[in-house]
Amino acid sequence: MLTLRTSPASPFGRKVKIAASLVGLSDRIEAVEADTTNPDDTLRQQNPLGKIPTLVLENGETLYDSRVIVEYIDHLAGGGRILPTGWERFVALRQQALADGIMDAALLQVYEGRWRSDDKREPKWVEHQVGKVQRGLDYAEEHFSTPSANLHIGHIALACALGYLDLRMGGSWRQTYPRLVAWLADFEARVPAFSKTKMPA
Repeated sequence: MLTLRTSPASPFGRKVKIAASLVGLSDRIEAVEADTTNPDDTLRQQNPLGKIPTLVLENGETLYDSRVIVEYIDHLAGGGRILPTGWERFVALRQQALADGIMDAALLQVYEGRWRSDDKREPKWVEHQVGKVQRGLDYAEEHFSTPSANLHIGHIALACALGYLDLRMGGSWRQTYPRLVAWLADFEARVPAFSKTKMPA
């Protein structure tokens, strides 16, 4: 059994769970919650960065971050399942990079509010992260909002990014990006794991 160290709210952990479901490997992975702020959590021995998600293999080896883990999951499933071959592979990886960047920028906004007192918050820094999310969504609305017959890791990552914005930003993006709203509804209808991995607001 593979062990996935993650947390219910992690969009990157969610990406791994959905990827595993799409390739039929969910029953081989046990999700075990990790506390990234607790120095006594074994996560820091499994991943020196103390970050999630981290995948612990049967032989004790560990893999991180989510991009590496989904590569491994695709490999276990025989390859070419959620990571296409040829040029399409790089198209999928580029879309994943954009979605991961949106998630990173959203997380940094959350951390700014969680880790800094009101008098120490830096509005320019938050604005900088907001701009990344907005530009990423602008690009996704124009280029990635048409449902695809074959789902790949870029689609999974984008769905997780939008889901995280729903969770942490109140879904305000939905007022501006109608095509992405429709795209996400299509993804959710086709991928039951998306609803199953949703964390209540």
